[in-house]
Amino acid sequence: MKNKKIFTIPNILSFFRLCLLPCIVYFYINNKDYKLTVLLLLISGFTDILDGYIARTFNMVSDLGKILDPVADKATQAITLLCLITRFKWLIIPLICIIIKELFMAITGMLVIKKTKEVYSAKWHGKLATFMLDAMIMIHIFFYNIPFFISYILMIITTFLILQSFYYYAKDNLQVLKKTS
Repeated sequence: MKNKKIFTIPNILSFFRLCLLPCIVYFYINNKDYKLTVLLLLISGFTDILDGYIARTFNMVSDLGKILDPVADKATQAITLLCLITRFKWLIIPLICIIIKELFMAITGMLVIKKTKEVYSAKWHGKLATFMLDAMIMIHIFFYNIPFFISYILMIITTFLILQSFYYYAKDNLQVLKKTS
């Protein structure tokens, strides 16, 4: 049975994460308060974990939550990367990869939902890419003077995992679309 609930605790937590974004930008760009920026990102990450735990434990998984949660995740990553690009220009590479991947996934994901009437959850490769991206972001904010070599290696590893995840998701979605046509 589909869960069409909108006002669930997990959905409210995902919405809260979206509301944190202007604060993250303000404290990173305007105040250059990197410790507070990291704290806000940790709060965002904690509420992300908490909303997933509550949704699964208390059977509050909803179709809206399956969409809102990853939107909050990707928006947080994109906005934070945009902030970081003001200091680390090469971080535009993972940002471009994320934008291309997410646009493709949004289009094919909508087609999959339309054909199957199901919303699929994230898979291990997406979670791994997200973990590495989040770790790279936090390291770049927390270690203000990170050496270029370390920054670049982190960017390469993160970009590889994003592209790997893109490949697997694209393969899965295209297979589902091919089977249902």
